[in-house]
Amino acid sequence: MRLDESLVLNNGIKMPVLGLGVYKSGENTKQAVLDALEAGYRHIDVASVYGNENEVGQAIRESGIPREEIFVTTKLWNDDMRAGIQKEAFEKSLERLQMDYVDLYLLHWPVAEHYLPSWHILENLNREGRAKSIGVSNFQMGHLMDLMAHATVVPVVNQIECHPYLSQQPLCSFCRKTGIQVTAWAPLGRAKVFEDAVIKGLAEKYGRTPAQVILRWELQRGIIVIPKSVHRERIIENSKIFDFELVPEDMAVMDGLNKDQRFGPSPDTFDF
Repeated sequence: MRLDESLVLNNGIKMPVLGLGVYKSGENTKQAVLDALEAGYRHIDVASVYGNENEVGQAIRESGIPREEIFVTTKLWNDDMRAGIQKEAFEKSLERLQMDYVDLYLLHWPVAEHYLPSWHILENLNREGRAKSIGVSNFQMGHLMDLMAHATVVPVVNQIECHPYLSQQPLCSFCRKTGIQVTAWAPLGRAKVFEDAVIKGLAEKYGRTPAQVILRWELQRGIIVIPKSVHRERIIENSKIFDFELVPEDMAVMDGLNKDQRFGPSPDTFDF
């Protein structure tokens, strides 16, 4: 794999396997996106609730890279689903990004009683071509089964918390079987897994950083990763994962670190 390597989604569209996440990037968002694009990233993941779609759009325009070469994801926030202003929220995201379309538009959370009607609106946006692909985030198997029972478009992506302490293997297997690509948010476990003795040992073995070992493990599982950083050197470091591979035994060792431990909220219990 190379830095611009992509996976083909169930609608035939290619999605780069490495992206930059900008959750809580704040005033550093614009520079982080510029640094990522300069380093070769072609995939940026944002959301309306992050409050920095403007900065993402500005950075992409200032980069001089043609819009069609950059894969942009944004998300529909929960309160907008509840308020019944899904289409208006999408229009505002495009306005802030100053774009005619997004490459991927996600339902941010499976808001009870609202995710099904919201999905039908996303299907219309997809048919219009302004959301080239549509998907979901933080959906559990039950949510996905319910959605697909009523949908005309199968989600292309399910973006979930996924890292060595939360491998999400059952959910990942379900998504694979149903043609849904998994994207990992917080793929580095918010840096809380860096001191794990197993990960540190593998980092030493391969002459890599713990972050690079973790991201490589995710890629070899067929999972797209969107690590967040606002530090240029870390953004570049996170991209240096395409010139080595973990051997099967070490993949198995990494798989064995799972503790079903979340660092973010659970879709089943979080009151959002």
